Amino acid sequence: MKSYTSNIRISPKKLNLVAGMVRRKSVIEADTLLKFTTKRAAEIVRKAVASAVANAENNFKQDRASLYIEEIVVGKGPTLKRFNPVSRGRAHPILKRMSVITVKVGTLGGPVPSKKASKAAAEGEEIAEVKEAPKKAAKAPSVASAKKSSLKVTKKS
Repeated sequence: MKSYTSNIRISPKKLNLVAGMVRRKSVIEADTLLKFTTKRAAEIVRKAVASAVANAENNFKQDRASLYIEEIVVGKGPTLKRFNPVSRGRAHPILKRMSVITVKVGTLGGPVPSKKASKAAAEGEEIAEVKEAPKKAAKAPSVASAKKSSLKVTKKS
């Protein structure tokens, strides 16, 4: 359940400031925060989050109240290169940066159904498969911790 917005005419640095405010928050809380933030990037992030929420509601039949922002990644897009003429025939470069936003929305409780399962649920059929979050593998003990130290302990008399 994600949304991808590209070629946004604002620098990634400015956009990431606003995106950092809403990371790991519920969708309703994030929307309220972004609505009253006075930065220009707030409206852009709000639209990207709204798109991810709409995808979750329409494609996966999720409830808006149970959604939260799992991750927001702000990346670098293409850069427009312009030049400002200065004295003695020289030119100073002007870089007009663009951004890319990826918003991933998750549910607060339990596993996320796949698109196939949500389609079956919409048609009234039984859900056959449920996609579960991958579990992290347990780390094997490192070789350094298994070896005994080679220091000799001597007694003082």
